[in-house]
Amino acid sequence: MTFSAAVDAFVRHLGAEKNYSAHTLDNYTRDLGQFARFLDETHGGATPAVEHINLFDVRAHLAAMMGAGRARRSVARYLSSLRSFFKFLFRQGVLAAQPMSAVKAPKLPRPLPKFLTLADVERVLAVLDARTLKGKRDRAVVEALYSTGMRVSELAGLTHAQMDARSGVLRVLGKGRKERLVLLGGPARAAVTAYLGDAKYCGRGPQDAVFKNRFGARLGVLSIERMLTRAGKAAGLAQRVTPHTLRHSFATHLLDAGADLRSVQELLGHASLSTTQIYTHITPERLKRAYDSAHPRH
Repeated sequence: MTFSAAVDAFVRHLGAEKNYSAHTLDNYTRDLGQFARFLDETHGGATPAVEHINLFDVRAHLAAMMGAGRARRSVARYLSSLRSFFKFLFRQGVLAAQPMSAVKAPKLPRPLPKFLTLADVERVLAVLDARTLKGKRDRAVVEALYSTGMRVSELAGLTHAQMDARSGVLRVLGKGRKERLVLLGGPARAAVTAYLGDAKYCGRGPQDAVFKNRFGARLGVLSIERMLTRAGKAAGLAQRVTPHTLRHSFATHLLDAGADLRSVQELLGHASLSTTQIYTHITPERLKRAYDSAHPRH
């Protein structure tokens, strides 16, 4: 099978069977295209059929990337794309063996996730003007992200059909189009209700979107990111505020308050518990509570 035909089959599989987003499919296509160009250069201008690609081809490209100064995280993500590609071809019977079986990804440092304190979240909310439609929308965005732990793409894609503002239950479509339930707390429900109840809010629009820009179109991910960055600076926070910062804060604060790891995993939409475990870092508050409850002379 030609390399290009194999890539086409793989991408179709990811889109049809795995329900991967267009953005994810583009990433896979770009990574595999980069490998195809390397193969073309090292095989005399002709990309070999996938059956003829071996471990040495993969390792040679890995060495070239590391030698060119590519970041370890970038190389690891790239190798993950190749691993998924060859695993698919092996399962389809195209390959008799997997050329990635003996290739190890570079070890990556695992920094603790950055998060805000509750006081920091409240400082961000305080700089958003609740008297305007835009201010109400931005407050609703911040409250919803912090209250639910949603990914920014999940919030941007939220529709009225997915949301019961009265009960605070949202049906979120996460990675792989997997559906899960998340919850809006009291302040978040109030903020969303105030936004949707504004006389200037147009209840209809593209795909019945909940959060909209000033033109009535769906509010984009980049717009949300820029809004949070500006709000964080206006609030005087040294740390950059991003949608993922609020997601980290949501998980950290729940675990600090005693929530069990599996419940937090479900709320975050993590496929693996090991992903959620990065939030079990020790905060000073949790350390002090453990000390006070366990030490006989605290």
